[in-house]
Amino acid sequence: MAVWVSAGGCGLLSPIRGRLRAGRAAVLAWRVPLRAAGTGPVYDVVVSGGGMVGSAMAAALGHDVHFHEKKILLLEAGPRKVSGRLPENYSNRVSSISPGSATLLSSFGAWDHVCSLRFKPFRRMQVWDACSEAMIIFDKNNLEDMGYVVENDVIMSALTKQLDAVSDRVEVLYRSRAVGYTWPLTCHLSDTSPWVKIDLADGRRLETKLLIGADGQNSMVRKAAGIQNIHYPYDQSAVVATLHLSEATDNNVAWQRFLPSGPIALLPWSNLHHSDFIDTAGSVFRSAISLLMPSGTAARQLPPSIARVEPKSRAVFPLGMGHATEYVRHRMALIGDAAHRVHPLAGQGVNMGFGDIACLAHHLSTAAFNGKDLGSLKHLLQFETERQRHNLSLMAAIDLLKRLYSTNVAPFVLLRTWGLQTTNALSPVKEQIMSFASK
Repeated sequence: MAVWVSAGGCGLLSPIRGRLRAGRAAVLAWRVPLRAAGTGPVYDVVVSGGGMVGSAMAAALGHDVHFHEKKILLLEAGPRKVSGRLPENYSNRVSSISPGSATLLSSFGAWDHVCSLRFKPFRRMQVWDACSEAMIIFDKNNLEDMGYVVENDVIMSALTKQLDAVSDRVEVLYRSRAVGYTWPLTCHLSDTSPWVKIDLADGRRLETKLLIGADGQNSMVRKAAGIQNIHYPYDQSAVVATLHLSEATDNNVAWQRFLPSGPIALLPWSNLHHSDFIDTAGSVFRSAISLLMPSGTAARQLPPSIARVEPKSRAVFPLGMGHATEYVRHRMALIGDAAHRVHPLAGQGVNMGFGDIACLAHHLSTAAFNGKDLGSLKHLLQFETERQRHNLSLMAAIDLLKRLYSTNVAPFVLLRTWGLQTTNALSPVKEQIMSFASK
C-alpha cells in the first residue's frame, strides 16, 4: 500500500526587512471592544492552535525541565480527539516526517508512541523528469532511515498522550476559539496590564506573557498583530489517495516524477506480508552490491504498479506559497503554517513547523533558566533570525524547483537535465541535500 500525491495546474518570497525597535510594541492592528469586567487568569505561555505544530509546541514546553513552574495553555477550536485503537483503513492525511522532526518528537516521548502505533520508514528516494531520462537517487547505504510516512491522526494521538502526561503544567481548552487580542501598551490609560489579553468566544478573558500563534495559514494571531503575509496561489490542487500495489515489494522507496502539470509522488505506506528481518537482509545485500558500483551511479528502479485505489480515500486541497514578513512581535511569536506555507513537492511543510518548535523551545528554555521575561524581543528575535535564514532558503529552493519543472520548453528541460545528472553524480552534494532536508 502506498500514498499517492499529485499536483497539477509562481512564487514570491519576502526579504527579511529592517525592524524599527522603538515603539513597535504599540502597534495594534485589530481588537474587539474592551470589557468593563476584570481580567482573567494569567499564563506564562498560551499556544493558539491545537494541530500537530501547536500541540507539539505545548508538549515540548510542558516536558521542559525549566518550565516545571510555568503555566501553559493550549487553545484548540475543535473537540478532543479520543485516541483509541487504530482503524484498519489507512488515513490519507499523512506527513513525511524527517529524522530531525522525529528527534524533536522523541525529546518529549511522542515518537515512542508513534512507533508503537503505525508508521513507515523509507530509505531510498528516486526522482526523475518526465521530459528526459535524467534522474537523481538518494540512498542511505548505512541503513539509516531517510524519513517516515506517518498518519496525522497517529501523530496527534502521540501528542495528546504526552500532553496528558503533563496536565499539571499544560492546560488544554478544547472547543475554545479566540475572537480578539489586545496587545500591551495599546489599552486605555486605566488598564496597566503588561500582558497580551485574549478574548474567547464563550466570553472568557485570558492573559499571557507570551502568545504563540500556531493557528495555520489563515492565522488570526498574525492578522491581529498586523503582520503582512506575502501569499501567492499556485493555481494548482493536490490530489491524495491510498493505493493498493499489484505486486509484493519492499515498499521502502519514495518515488517522485516531475510532470509539466505538476509533480506526482508515490510514498511507501505499509509492508504487508513482509518481515523486518527480510527487509533488513535485503537492504544489507543492496548495500553490499553498491560497494561494487562507482559512486553516484545507483541503478534506476521501476516504481511498483497500482492495482486499485482505496475507496473513499481521495481528497483535494489547493496549493500556494506564503511567508510572514515577521515571525515575532513583543510578547508574540508565529510558528508553522502561520509563519510559512510551501508547496508539498519536497514534503517539508510540517517539518519546517517542527523546526520552528525546536528553535523557539530552545530559546524559551534558556530564557526561563536565566529568569528572563519569556515575551522579551531579545530572544524572540534570535528565534526569528535563525528560522528565517533556514526557512527562506528552503522556500526559495522549493519554489525554484516548482517553476523549473512546470515547463517543457527545451532550454529549461536541458538545464534541469544537466542539473539532475550532475547532482546525481556528486555524492557529497547529495549528502548535503539530504542533511539539509533531514533537519
